[in-house]
Amino acid sequence: MKKRSSLYFVAVLSSVFVVCNVISSCGQNFYFAGRTLPPSGVLNRVLVAEENPSAFASGALPFMDAYYDIRHAYNTSSGQFTISSYSGKLPLTIQNMPEQQAGAVYGEGDGSLTLISYAQEKVSASVTIPGGLSSTTEGSPYNGVFISRDLGYVYAANPSAHVISVANRNNGASLTLNVPNAYGISVNPGGTLALVFIQNATQSAGQTVNVAAPQSFAVYSIVQLTDAQQTAATNNPNYLGAQDCEPQKLPTWCVFPVSTGPSATFDHPIKAVFSPDGTTAYVVNCGPECGGTTASLTTIPITASSINSGSKGASGIALVAQSNIAIPDGATNAIFNGNTLYIAGQQYQASSGLFAGFLTILNTPADTIGGTYSISDGTHNRMVFADDNTLWIGSSQCNQGVRYQQAQSGAGIQFGCITMFNTATNAVTIDSYLGDGTGIADVEGLHKVYTTEGGQIYIYSTTNMAQLDNSNVTIAGTAIDCAYMDAGTDDDNTIY
Repeated sequence: MKKRSSLYFVAVLSSVFVVCNVISSCGQNFYFAGRTLPPSGVLNRVLVAEENPSAFASGALPFMDAYYDIRHAYNTSSGQFTISSYSGKLPLTIQNMPEQQAGAVYGEGDGSLTLISYAQEKVSASVTIPGGLSSTTEGSPYNGVFISRDLGYVYAANPSAHVISVANRNNGASLTLNVPNAYGISVNPGGTLALVFIQNATQSAGQTVNVAAPQSFAVYSIVQLTDAQQTAATNNPNYLGAQDCEPQKLPTWCVFPVSTGPSATFDHPIKAVFSPDGTTAYVVNCGPECGGTTASLTTIPITASSINSGSKGASGIALVAQSNIAIPDGATNAIFNGNTLYIAGQQYQASSGLFAGFLTILNTPADTIGGTYSISDGTHNRMVFADDNTLWIGSSQCNQGVRYQQAQSGAGIQFGCITMFNTATNAVTIDSYLGDGTGIADVEGLHKVYTTEGGQIYIYSTTNMAQLDNSNVTIAGTAIDCAYMDAGTDDDNTIY
């Protein structure tokens, strides 16, 4: 009896041990920070914006299992993962917000902004942009539409209609503000600043609100008015020096010029990046690369007095640019890593009449240049950090720069559109030419990145930029952007 009891006890313990091991293994399939396990059960998903997937659809949102590098379940060879109910046309960009388990996909074919639930792997909402939106994948880094991270406000620029669109999803209200040639939007992580950039614009030093004409500025700030301000602005579209306030009978939103102090200018500004502590906006001035004179960064301090007290949403009512930091080797895009700002751009080469790509390292808050490095040519529209101390940079039209010319002349040089920069060693690696580098997704912890180049999906190792097998993730349509849905933070974002 005792022997049988002992055997039974051992059997029970063994069973419990096996069950615990199984549960422990299954326990690894969880989302941190309270995230919901998605229906697919996949924990390393890369979302792809696919244009023209078939003769019957102009847009789709497939996603890949980036652990196995496949587009279907690991235990089958058929079917594919996709975001259900998506009907947008020609999806162009993915604003990636993994902390909110959400993404916002802009479709250039119909001007749609579609919200995606990462938790449910389906469309959660569609946002109507009242002024419509025109866009292109070429030129400056595309930032024509942005939704705040709390998903409450949408801001969009439409240069052809000369308006800024604002949608307040909290109360269902939307309107347009008259801002000629507005083509870019940048919003800070807290959603308190929404800056607007005017195409091909410059602004001299000492240009302030209520002194210069409102329409002569290069950068504007969208502001939601308080109740008291709404009353004061009634039938006054230029309230407090605003470019426009709408609706005019009882305005709820205004767009105000950003002033320049005696030591600050704007030269073809195209976007802004915000310091990690939230105290400074750095406006990227494209300069010569966009037909201007000087590439630089313009600093805008974010102080209590510059924020509209009591306002919700965008609130930068009294912003004044203070200083410029010259970036001799070009500036079209930038990304922060702590207090270090990495700036990508192109410098004109008189010897060839072409532009050459460079990466400039700026040490803030001292605002001193720590080094410049040759990278892919072209317009640098994607920047994202990845494993193994790497920064990945994507560009368009890289085959129209100095590197391509040198390669055609017989030099053994790579002229592809994707650059891997090692932030620890400052080593630069450039891929072979596969077409425009329009999307980059850092697959955290797996030492790989996904890219969209020339309309197809590619996978690289972050240790040496070796190209990994992409045969099971290729698509029939045109892959134009990608995003890692399961990133730890919203910083894993290829555009914003």
